[in-house]
Amino acid sequence: MSSTPSIRGARVGAGPMGEKDRGHHVDRVTKSFYCANGHETHPFFAATVLEEEIPVEIDCPHCGFPAGRDKTSPPLVSKIEPYKTHLAYVKERRTDAEAAQILDEALQAIRARREKAAAAAKARR
Repeated sequence: MSSTPSIRGARVGAGPMGEKDRGHHVDRVTKSFYCANGHETHPFFAATVLEEEIPVEIDCPHCGFPAGRDKTSPPLVSKIEPYKTHLAYVKERRTDAEAAQILDEALQAIRARREKAAAAAKARR
């Protein structure tokens, strides 16, 4: 016995191709966007979208920089922020005194759990 489908073209995605099965075709327009790295992108928009509803800037899919409609003066990145670790974000929110207090509370909780576990183990003997 064969493991192939009994009907040709019965696999997923096979079948008649046409508007009936794929939805209705909508007229579309393309607009050019340019980033500071020289990339040019052509996203599509529905032709029924008003010109003022089309975004002035998008993120460049190649580099992530902002891309605008003017080729001669693409938008510049306002500020490149370096990668921050979780610890850097925590240090922004807490003072050294608050950090010491939180650490002390966490250590007390750990010590209490250990003492409780040791007492439970001693009671089982």
